[in-house]
Amino acid sequence: MSPEDLGASDTPLLDVVTVGAPDLPLDDIFPFIAMFAVANSALINMLMASRLLYGMANERVLPSPLGRVDERRRVPYVAIGFTTLIAVGLIAVISDDALPTLGGTTALLLLAVFTVVNIACLVPRREDVEHQHFRAPTVVPVIGAITCAFLVGPWTDRDTEQYVIAGVLLAIGLVLWGITRAVSGPCDPQDPLDLPHTGVVS
Repeated sequence: MSPEDLGASDTPLLDVVTVGAPDLPLDDIFPFIAMFAVANSALINMLMASRLLYGMANERVLPSPLGRVDERRRVPYVAIGFTTLIAVGLIAVISDDALPTLGGTTALLLLAVFTVVNIACLVPRREDVEHQHFRAPTVVPVIGAITCAFLVGPWTDRDTEQYVIAGVLLAIGLVLWGITRAVSGPCDPQDPLDLPHTGVVS
């Protein structure tokens, strides 16, 4: 298949397999592959998001109930429930045709996070420490930050709806942070909450 045909296709992988292996029962196989891929990605994202909320609650950035852990299963059940509600809410509000937008929004937010993380890698270099530690070449986080920041921008022809959804999610986070500040006062990274540990290594 030509690059032009692949670029114009909504399902390029399926088209390639159709041409390369026409005898495969694609109508029976691909739905299961797609379902597994989506479910696996969703589970990974939910696992990550719930542990992030747990960690942020432990650092007094988010309300402390998000850090509650089930005594028997050692999972942050409140954080899992909260992230599940957000996911279900987004799926309920967004039409089926716009579901791919959620995937694009996830990529957008991850790229934004990676931009900040790469910049944050440069900050500790200002402090001198006596112990031996790994130090990445300065050019690596600089290139990473610039590349990720570029991919976040609207010049990459991203759907405007992705920025809207990302803005709503960030607004929810800011509201939760504001509630935490109002109830607990300013967060002190040196004084985290004494929350129980989860059973999953982060």
